[in-house]
Amino acid sequence: MTIQAHLESLAKKHGALEEKLHTALASPSVDDKEILEIKRLKLRIKDEMERLRSSTRH
Repeated sequence: MTIQAHLESLAKKHGALEEKLHTALASPSVDDKEILEIKRLKLRIKDEMERLRSSTRH
């Protein structure tokens, strides 16, 4: 998998998690721990995307 393809895959996952987060926030029955886990996953993916982008600039 090329770096660009990997970045696109991560971007799709990040977007899917964003949608999941919005749904979770709109639902009062969702546990705060689940919301925190979604946020952690989003951040992990974002960090990975930034790491890949910075490694291609050097």
